[in-house]
Formats: sequence, structure tokens, C-alpha cells
Amino acid sequence: MKAPQRLQALIEEGLIDSVVRQLMSGKEAQVFVVRQGDDTFCAKIYKEATHRSFRQAVDYTENRKVKNSRQARAMAKGTRFGRQAQEEAWQSAEVDALYRLAAAGVRVPKPLNFYEGVLLMELVADEAGDAAPRLNDVAFSADEARQHHTTLLAEVVRMLCAGVVHGDLSEFNILLAADGPVIIDLPQAVDAAGNNHAARMLLRDVDNLRSFFGRFCPALLPTAYGPEIWHLYTKGMLSQDTPLTGRFVPDAHSVDLQAVLREIEDTRLEEQDRRLRMGL
Repeated sequence: MKAPQRLQALIEEGLIDSVVRQLMSGKEAQVFVVRQGDDTFCAKIYKEATHRSFRQAVDYTENRKVKNSRQARAMAKGTRFGRQAQEEAWQSAEVDALYRLAAAGVRVPKPLNFYEGVLLMELVADEAGDAAPRLNDVAFSADEARQHHTTLLAEVVRMLCAGVVHGDLSEFNILLAADGPVIIDLPQAVDAAGNNHAARMLLRDVDNLRSFFGRFCPALLPTAYGPEIWHLYTKGMLSQDTPLTGRFVPDAHSVDLQAVLREIEDTRLEEQDRRLRMGL
């Protein structure tokens, strides 16, 4: 396959040898299968994310730090340079999150390099060695659904213990590798402690998992893992080994948590809107 212009620079720099095929094309990025020697990787080319609304951008980028003060001022003023810097910060957020989560043992693709707006990372493969499918493209038995749901809840907890909330987790950005689910697409990942919307996003992420796997295992539908996880986190009682029950009785004195719980219906509506925008 002829290398796209954005990948030609990586070939010239010796980072990859050739482009095998296009794996995915979405509104935020294109993903290609590439090779270097005997190794096969993914190359994610970011697009300018003009489809994101202002509210979404503010929610996700709240409290993100920019090291360069000139960039920070330009981003605050909304200048052309500032918009470019903001988009670069959005892209690098995924790179930073991948390195941070991989170091914490979270099941994400291993990042390899980031050059000229292109992210090189591990190719997540199925049992046949082909690119792994998204959860949305796979049907499960009730037992399989329960098992994968439990696995992914543990990954959400592991991420939260590392200080990160995915922010857009669903069956469309989880791949089913040969050894289990792998979480992808993290440009919108937020800092759990520094973003005022982190609680709402965590609840939405967990609710998406509950709704999807509940199609195959209805016993999951009444569970309340999201509020339970966030409550334990805010109380400093959450660790990777903390047993979860899926049950949660709100504390009448936990005013902030009550406010979050009242937003659950809003987050479901947001998810419906997101899927409509994606044409899903």
C-alpha cells in the first residue's frame, strides 16, 4: 500500500518501513497497520477534531496543564496558534495517558513513539493474529459477558487508582484480544482528582459497560458499580484489590455524590447524542 503523506515522514525517519493497510477511519483519527522489519504495529494519525463541541472540549480539558506559558496564554485567548496548541495538547494527552496506564498495568496498547502527530503503538491481535475486533462486533454468552464485565471493572478501578478516568469508555473503544479486553482511544482521558467532571464521566463509563454486557447477562442491569467505585475513591478506600459488590446505598450527608447521581440520566442522554453523531 502507498504510504499516506502523514506516514511518509515516519518512513523517512526510519521509524517504520512500510504501510500494510488501513485498519480504521473515524472522525478523530485514521489507524494503519505498519511494519518495521519483522514487527507489525499500529499508526494512529490524528485528525483535527472539529466535531467536538465547545462544552465537550471544556469538560475534558479542564485542569490540563501546558508547560509552555506562551501556549497557555494563546489557548486562553483562542488565537490561531492557541487552537493549534490546544489540538496538540489533546493529542499528546492520549500519549501521556497510555504511558501512564501501561506503567500501572492497565490493559491498553503499548505506546511506542509519537512523531509529527502520529502515534505508533502495539497492534492488539486476536487468537489468529489478526487485528482484534471491537466488543460491539462480538456476541457473548451470559457467562462470557459477566467475566468480561468483571475484567473491565477491574481495569476501570486500576485506571482510577492511577488517577485517570477514560471519559468515553464503551463497547466501541474496547478491543477483544486473544487474552481478553484491551482499552483504546484515550485522547479525552481526564485527571480524576483535578477535573470537576471526572465523577460524571466515571459513572457514564461504568454505566456503558453495564448496559452493553447487560444485553447478554440481564443480571448485571440492576448493579450500581459506578457509584460504589466513586464513593470508595473519594473516601480513600479504593485499591486494586478492593472487593466490589455492585450495590450502593447513598449517604444522605454525601451532598456531592447525590448531585452526581442525579446526573446519571443526563449522561445517558449524552451517550445517545454521541452515538447519533458517530452514526452508530
